[in-house]
Amino acid sequence: MQKSDKEIFPLDTVRNDLQNRDKNLRLEAASRIGRAVQDGRLQRTVLEEVNNHVHTTYSFSPYEPAAASFAAWESGLGIVGSIDHDSIGAAREMLDASARIGIASTVGFEVRTGFLDSPFADKKINNPDSPGIVYMCVHGVPARHIDAVNEFLLPIREIRNARNRAQVSALNDLITVNGLEPLDFDRDVVPLSRWHDGGSITERHILHACAARIMSMVPAGAELVSFLEQNLNITVTGKVRSFLSDSTNPHYQYDLLGVLKSSYLPRFFIQPDRDETVDARTVVAFARSIGAIPAYAYLGDIAESITGDKKAEKFEDDFLDELVAYLAEIGFPAITYMPPRNTKRQMERLQGLCRAHGLMEISGVDINSSRQSFNCPEMLDPGCVHLVDSAWALVAHEKLTEYSNEWDLFSLNNPLAKVPLEQRISSYADLGRRMDPFNPESIIDEAKRVLN
Repeated sequence: MQKSDKEIFPLDTVRNDLQNRDKNLRLEAASRIGRAVQDGRLQRTVLEEVNNHVHTTYSFSPYEPAAASFAAWESGLGIVGSIDHDSIGAAREMLDASARIGIASTVGFEVRTGFLDSPFADKKINNPDSPGIVYMCVHGVPARHIDAVNEFLLPIREIRNARNRAQVSALNDLITVNGLEPLDFDRDVVPLSRWHDGGSITERHILHACAARIMSMVPAGAELVSFLEQNLNITVTGKVRSFLSDSTNPHYQYDLLGVLKSSYLPRFFIQPDRDETVDARTVVAFARSIGAIPAYAYLGDIAESITGDKKAEKFEDDFLDELVAYLAEIGFPAITYMPPRNTKRQMERLQGLCRAHGLMEISGVDINSSRQSFNCPEMLDPGCVHLVDSAWALVAHEKLTEYSNEWDLFSLNNPLAKVPLEQRISSYADLGRRMDPFNPESIIDEAKRVLN
């Protein structure tokens, strides 16, 4: 951002408005940004990078949807996408704000699904907390089906909330004996969420409230680290110890949350039951019925967590060949993974399996902490740069399926249905790049020339 731009455009004020609780004010701020972009008062360096896995306040994140869109724009990204746990609540604002700001967008959701009736029922697959339960993403939800997605996810959120209340009760049993005041779910946890506007409440919300309680009673810095170790029996080492020892750390509460998630959550975590974790095949069938793209979220064995909230642990790598074959068998058209979290060897193996089974590769780095960067330069490495095309194809798929079911990237009636998947993705990526981000519907006329 050039200095003269900042002097002319009240960027700090508008940035604050993007985080306002009032959605109308957030969208008006996005419009002001878009006007400034179009008349040249705001400029940026556009990168090849993209990110279609940004969490918002509708699950757990410091970013309102409009703020996430602008943060992605400022970072030079070509695409921003909202993904929230058990919620599609951010979608309309993400689409609207992104079109006002002038950045391509895509929307979807993330959900825990059951593999309890699969050959992997007793294995820890990609979920650190639960064997037989799998995280999956549903990408590219056409806007006309957002309400249907909300109806599908609402019972899951309601069942999860009953478990959330029980988890807060279990947490209180632990913290009250260590001198902390108990948490009240309705007073301390619910207001941190967008529950009343279609958002979900997750374990991170509970931990965020717990972190706030600790910080209100124990001074940040060395004293708080000592409290964690002596009162809560949490070992704090390495870079996280350095973060929490610094009382001026602007990300303090998020860093504390990460420590609690890694070391304390297992002590009060209650396993979700079958009603909360809908069978993966049911979610796949629902996603395909609305023209969305369900994707298994590959985690891979972890040596060291980049976000500090996951332990070194083994996951699906020992049985990956069998797992990917099963995913293809039950109808998954795609696998999503995160280049910064995996080794070159892991990604090469996964990519080979995707090609062997005709699965689309999707990538995005989940953003849910103020410490994280929206940038992911790893996506531009030679072994990952094809994921940029996948993201642009995802954008095109979403906009085109909104217009016609036959333009679904995986529709048997797609004019390119007999073309190899790699070529289909390339054609759709080209359409996505040619779309005017201020006017996403412009892709329809482009597609009519290519697909009709």
